[in-house]
Amino acid sequence: MGVDVGVIGATGLVGQEMLRILEERSFPLDRLRVYASARSEGRKLPFRGGEVACEVLGPGCFDGLDFVIVDVDDPIALEWAPIAAAAGAKVIDNSAAFRSDPEIPLVVAEVNPQDLGSMPKGIASCPNCTTMVLVTALAPLHKAAGIDRMVVSTYQSVSGAGVAGIEELERQWTKFDGSAEQLRRAATVEGLVSPGDVWPAPIAGNVIPLAGSMREEGYTSEEVKLVNESRKILHHDDMRVTVTCVRVPVYVGHAMTANVELQDALTRAQVIELLDAAPGVVLVDEGDGGPTPLDGAGIDPVLVGRVRVDPSQPNSFNLWVTGDNLRKGAALNAVQMAEVLLTS
Repeated sequence: MGVDVGVIGATGLVGQEMLRILEERSFPLDRLRVYASARSEGRKLPFRGGEVACEVLGPGCFDGLDFVIVDVDDPIALEWAPIAAAAGAKVIDNSAAFRSDPEIPLVVAEVNPQDLGSMPKGIASCPNCTTMVLVTALAPLHKAAGIDRMVVSTYQSVSGAGVAGIEELERQWTKFDGSAEQLRRAATVEGLVSPGDVWPAPIAGNVIPLAGSMREEGYTSEEVKLVNESRKILHHDDMRVTVTCVRVPVYVGHAMTANVELQDALTRAQVIELLDAAPGVVLVDEGDGGPTPLDGAGIDPVLVGRVRVDPSQPNSFNLWVTGDNLRKGAALNAVQMAEVLLTS
């Protein structure tokens, strides 16, 4: 017997990925309803060899649904997720709207699925895509030896900013013809590419050390999210974390370096063994490889490589982690959470 599911934000990058994953994993659906903005009302989206038409949100739109998965901006999620829960649906929210609420679990399916056992508001949250990729890899180390401190640098793809980010990079790349003269001119202050609408500097052929909006003390929203969300997922409020989030000219896939200081001693061999056995993780070339965002694009697991002992301080290791920010970073985890709730 199947269940009835609604997806809010079905026409976005993550929403469309979610429909593909529901189909790929043969999620036991009896009925699927998809919601989008008024401009997309009636638009047909492919699903299971047929099509499903987009609806707009309105009174009674969640009646009879067992699950509602939300992937929209925070203000819309804040308004509609509680309405879906009040209608009797279990709500899985991909926005940042509820992640800091102590009564709403923040879950990575392979890390803390047990937290879904308590949903007093009928809502559970998915973490930010960068947090999701990183914590999937680090959770087995924390469980075995405790993470005392970590220093993280992220390299985040433009799809983290949605379709607009992808289109901006595409427009800017087309200005280059690969000639030596163009490369020389691009290196000047004037350059060949002007800033677009999404970022204050050109992203094509460039690296922007500001991902997210500016927050307190010079840190960005992406950096603050990774710190707070990692602590909540790992149930370690005292974990010391510092982060620099960087936007890079990659279409899909977030990558990051993590320098991790453990509370208890582990050997490199033990770290490798833990990562190799971790659910949702693929260790590349026995930990020596260097997986790229392209290697992780379109697949479920998080890829880990460049595992090294940090000789500068005890009980410390360096890791390189990458994963598909649209898939594992958002859509897949939401579906996995629904699967956990189905069996609990």
